[in-house]
Amino acid sequence: MDSTDSSRAFVKDVKRLVVKVGTAVVTRSDGRLALGRLGALLEQLKELNSQGFEIILVSSGAVGVGRQRLRYRKLVNSSLADLQKPQNELDGKACAAVGQSSLMALYDTLFSQLDVTSSQLLVTDSDFRDEDFRKQLYDTVQSLLDLRVIPIFNENDAVSTRKAPYEDSSGIFWDNDSLAGLLALELKADLLVLLSDVEGLYSGPPSEPNSKLIHTYIRAKHQAEITFGDKSRVGRGGMTAKVNAAYCAACAGIPVVITSIIKVLEGKRVGTLFHRDAHLWVKQVGAREMAVAARESSRRLQALQSQDRRKILLDVADALEANESLIKVENEADVAAAQEAGYAKSLISSLAKSIRILADMEEPIGQILKRTELADGLILEKTSCPLGVLLIVFESRPDALVQIASLAIRSGNGLLLKGGKEAMRSNAILHKVITSAIPDTVGEKLIGLVTSREEIPDLLKLDDVIDLVIPRGSNKLVSQIKESTKIPVLGHADGICHVYVDKSANLDVAKNIVIDAKIDYPAACNAMETLLVHKDLACNGALNELVVELQHEGVGLFGGPRASKLLQIPETRLFHHEYNSMVCTVEIVDDVRAAIDHIHQHGRHVENIILYFLVLFLEMKVVSL
Repeated sequence: MDSTDSSRAFVKDVKRLVVKVGTAVVTRSDGRLALGRLGALLEQLKELNSQGFEIILVSSGAVGVGRQRLRYRKLVNSSLADLQKPQNELDGKACAAVGQSSLMALYDTLFSQLDVTSSQLLVTDSDFRDEDFRKQLYDTVQSLLDLRVIPIFNENDAVSTRKAPYEDSSGIFWDNDSLAGLLALELKADLLVLLSDVEGLYSGPPSEPNSKLIHTYIRAKHQAEITFGDKSRVGRGGMTAKVNAAYCAACAGIPVVITSIIKVLEGKRVGTLFHRDAHLWVKQVGAREMAVAARESSRRLQALQSQDRRKILLDVADALEANESLIKVENEADVAAAQEAGYAKSLISSLAKSIRILADMEEPIGQILKRTELADGLILEKTSCPLGVLLIVFESRPDALVQIASLAIRSGNGLLLKGGKEAMRSNAILHKVITSAIPDTVGEKLIGLVTSREEIPDLLKLDDVIDLVIPRGSNKLVSQIKESTKIPVLGHADGICHVYVDKSANLDVAKNIVIDAKIDYPAACNAMETLLVHKDLACNGALNELVVELQHEGVGLFGGPRASKLLQIPETRLFHHEYNSMVCTVEIVDDVRAAIDHIHQHGRHVENIILYFLVLFLEMKVVSL
């Protein structure tokens, strides 16, 4: 069944429902009460009440109404001199105290005109810690409902003990959305309706043209796809708070609808439905379908002219810059959860610049790499062409998604991307921004974002659709993927890269190489993790100069047994460690051969051929191992 059939299936059994009205519904943009909107809503509640539904109302708006009234009163009582002074923000608790009486007076007046009786119940977070209170609350509400009275709940902000009533997210509930969810559980409701000023939950801010209404929320599918905009213009939460409350209530067995009207009770497909069985109703896009869609889109991409693929890249770069603030919001959420370093301030601009450089590079498709005359007039040509569909698994760093996607577009390949859970929201918004710039003639399914680790085993079985797997991450990740698939795997081991400075090196040039190798892109797998120096440099002061340069740039240092003792820095626990940050290990070796032995023992084997740099001779020649 689809979500429409599903809503009919549970709505027919609904008797008791909790309706939460947000501040954005109760008030207008100027803070005044939205009388027409509120009146129309109460008429609908009266009709439901007449039909035998038991209505429990949770209403925000007291603080907003109180603030508007107090500002007006302060303006009336202020002199011209007072008005010229800086105006302090009004105390939220005072606003709540003033606004609550006004809000309830309005409800009482409007309901009275409809021959409906209402009642007020103010609660605080601490009330629900008392089991006797919870039992008494249920009994009181039951009595009111038996009398066809509509209980109206609100958090009593005026006497709340919460230290930061509009920011603190600790406790049993923390806003009226979560209060509504809690009451739905406590009062054994059959349905929770969270009313908003928009039609429901969208894939992005509703003002964006590409945002789509989500009719049935499925956490595994939508959590990584949704981009939340700014919080509510009024009140504490906004759509993020509603989604959290709705998901928690749905998991507990109470269906939830986020919408702007109550026509969902008629079985119409309105708003966004949350239900613990929703994942059973909606057909998920399987691993094969995603891979096949990427392959079909890649073939359309390959048919484009070089300038057309170049234009797509330029559009991607523009889209990244246009959505910079939104991307940073999502990244900051990941950073807050992971407590790790996030985007540098200029990273988005840097990524966009790199994409434009890539767009202007030589056309990679159709280049003749080799020509061989097999016989008179018979010439065999080796020509570059796209690989097909690539599955790339990478960890943590979301900027890798931008780099990989850009390279795939330029080279005509389809992509399936699986990033680390630490950067889930960053990856989702970047994927959304990039695919929105891909024209319909190619299709946004050119780049698929895999959101669950459980999908990887299924993808690794698709050797008839996926042409190459590239795991970017730990040695363990690479090894596991190699052992789990018949698809060709382009893998590598750990990114333990070394720089060795010989005794005969030009120190000024050596400093530049060492600094660039560490700080240019410390999170990359080819950044320097270990600095090896000849023992003579420890005696003539050159080592100290290198160390000072690194520390001046903000690089944290660990030392091997010899270096840690000499430099008085912490000793590393092991040399085989990839920092991926502004940290590195320093060690002293006897000579070039000792450096080579160290690298062979602790380095990554692929780089032994091309990526280890030995700074030798006065001309600083680069020698590969």
